[in-house]
Amino acid sequence: MTPSATPETGPVPSALPFWLSLGLIPLAVFVATQGGWALLLLPLTTWWLFSGLDYVVGLDKVNPDPATPERALFWHRLITLLWTPLQLVAIFGVLHYVVNTDHLTRGEAWALFAGLGILSGTIGITYAHELMHQKPKTERWLADILLASVFYSHFRSEHMLVHHRYVATPRDPVTARYGESFYRFFPRVLYQCFVSALGAEKAMLARKELPATHLSNPFWRYLALQLIFLGLAAFIGGLWGVVLFATQAFWAIFQLELVNYVEHYGLTRKHLGDGKYEHVKPRHSWNASQRASNWLLINLQRHSDHHYKPDRRFPLLQTYAEDEAPQLPYGYPVMTMMALVPPLWRKVMHPRIRDWRAAFYPEIRNWQPYKYTQNPMPR
Repeated sequence: MTPSATPETGPVPSALPFWLSLGLIPLAVFVATQGGWALLLLPLTTWWLFSGLDYVVGLDKVNPDPATPERALFWHRLITLLWTPLQLVAIFGVLHYVVNTDHLTRGEAWALFAGLGILSGTIGITYAHELMHQKPKTERWLADILLASVFYSHFRSEHMLVHHRYVATPRDPVTARYGESFYRFFPRVLYQCFVSALGAEKAMLARKELPATHLSNPFWRYLALQLIFLGLAAFIGGLWGVVLFATQAFWAIFQLELVNYVEHYGLTRKHLGDGKYEHVKPRHSWNASQRASNWLLINLQRHSDHHYKPDRRFPLLQTYAEDEAPQLPYGYPVMTMMALVPPLWRKVMHPRIRDWRAAFYPEIRNWQPYKYTQNPMPR
């Protein structure tokens, strides 16, 4: 790991690059007013612009001091707190504008909300992920609101109760299997993650001797928030408003699961026997040090450290060298586009997985039980 550097404490400049995402809000408004060629701007900005910036500004391998006090992170935290109301105003404001003007065709309106879904998936769900891991209730509520706005509230339960505990084992639906294409992964996780989240919350309540239908089950909160957003979309735009809002939600979920696919693809924890697995280590997540895409994704690509220290705030996440964690060749925007082309994905990733196996687990000769999830479920 690169030696820690003392971060700038408190000032705006150290946090400023992470605020670039705010520029996507006025861009969304501009796209809505223009239509036509401008509809390409949201996906081009999130996927291509930051990939190009990665090429220009390179890698960031310097680690901040993890003992930095929270008061020094005010400007970093503020962007995650502001994004929730800004995203809601943008989505529902654009929805109101679109259904009350006639300069966009129905196809253009659909494309616009698909682009907004890329925005709410790339930024909104990433920020929700940061917020749900924090202790203050306000932040966790903001996470719930963001997830409800894309009809994916159960992600919080699945992520916190299942994914972090069972990552890189057969019990984790979100760990993409070696050789599994994204087009197989996506429908699988849509079903398995929902069932897994329900089961995890039911088990939590059972330990308290409470039924799954108890009001403390967060699924009631998830349902209420999602119905509020569904009702608001219907109030603003009727059935067409619901269709457009659901389009935004679908592409946000699609974007999230593309990232999930990349983060742990082909990586597995060693089975120690009798349903026991080694502890989670940085080697069980793909790491990426691309500077610009980490600005966009608030250091989500330092995913190896996130799984090592899940509640560590994003400005303090550490990056790792190749002898500690596997490295992606590009940032998430490029890797997620690559995942949409399975032959290209396999060509790039499978040699890296074989190298990872040889480097970290030379003693394992038979990888078939890992590849086909034939190892026992973790205890």
